[in-house]
Amino acid sequence: MPTPRHDVPSADRPVDHLEGVSETALWTVRMRAHESARPDALFRDPLAAEFLAAAGEAGAPPGSGVLQKVLPDWLAVRTRFFDDHLLSVTGAGCRQVVLLGAGLDTRAYRLDWPAGTHVFEIDLPAVHAFKERVLGGRLPEAARRTTVAADLAGEWREAALAAGLDPSRPIAWLCEGLLFYLEPTAVASLVGSLTEISAPGSTLGAECLNADAAESPFVKPWLEALSGSGTPWVWQLADAERWWGGHGWRAEVADLLALPYAVERFASHLEAFAGIEKDSMALVSAIRSSGGR
Repeated sequence: MPTPRHDVPSADRPVDHLEGVSETALWTVRMRAHESARPDALFRDPLAAEFLAAAGEAGAPPGSGVLQKVLPDWLAVRTRFFDDHLLSVTGAGCRQVVLLGAGLDTRAYRLDWPAGTHVFEIDLPAVHAFKERVLGGRLPEAARRTTVAADLAGEWREAALAAGLDPSRPIAWLCEGLLFYLEPTAVASLVGSLTEISAPGSTLGAECLNADAAESPFVKPWLEALSGSGTPWVWQLADAERWWGGHGWRAEVADLLALPYAVERFASHLEAFAGIEKDSMALVSAIRSSGGR
């Protein structure tokens, strides 16, 4: 995800902290590593532990409210949902996948992609520098992987096209753990840019904060803790399907309680915390509306 620019870690000294990689990327990779170690893990990300070891001690999300207790399981469900989404659309024929604000995502390595799949990872140069240092030249087994060094708040599209992204063919876009950190105008600009180069049949996966839940006792303390830590969530939607529809995408918000793995993972939280806001976050899957480019 977009983060302030810092110097890239030098290749001749150990990395004892992450320069140019956001705290949120560290929280996320820490939770991925812990999830991967569970016997009932919803996904396996063996590289997460390597990133964590290279980074040193990674912190935890701020605050201690109910949502923070649910967060590791939410991340597991979110990851599994988008894993399944991407494998479904590539299984149906799409061969270009773009991870926006890729951070320390390792889907290029850990998913069993169909032959010919090309995964593009777009993020800041410093993020790629740390990631490549840890990967040490290892290549994915199933997919072709291309990194694109660009700031999503700026002119990222030309860099992606120059790296080989083909706008004449369908693209599967993923905006995971990204958009709510951006200002509404920046989200609109980013979505407008990707929509313009999305051929018919292109798809999109995105995570959105439900504006109707923002003031709830479940969500509000979390948002206040994020703001206090300097990583505020500033973009939210009251009607995700309508918003995405207005930007050229036929969208559907997942009913998480219709997914057996989500029901199983959230069951203890729903039992322990009365009044938990079940619709605070939306996992959206979408397809480019007919009449697009």
